[in-house]
Amino acid sequence: MRKFRSAILWTALFVITPLAAMAQEGAASGGSSWGYALGAGLAVGLAGLGCGIGQGLTAGNTTAGIARNPGAAGAMFVNFILGMVLIESIAIYGLVIAFMLQGKI
Repeated sequence: MRKFRSAILWTALFVITPLAAMAQEGAASGGSSWGYALGAGLAVGLAGLGCGIGQGLTAGNTTAGIARNPGAAGAMFVNFILGMVLIESIAIYGLVIAFMLQGKI
């Protein structure tokens, strides 16, 4: 429980610090763009999180399938690589969205 509290506090610190910096800058320029910065960070972060989970599940299940039936390794490998490519494209979409939002700041 202590590690969980510490993780929550550090996460809050890392989220609040850039917001405070952007708020100070936004007050000087007359505009507010902290929402774009937060959206760009969330786009990359959530896309990376989803891809990490998806790739982990895909690699684990493929490895388990090959361990059960080594003869089907060739057919499973092609599907594995195709699945990894499609999963990785989600991370690239998140990066593209983050760059588009970064251009609005």
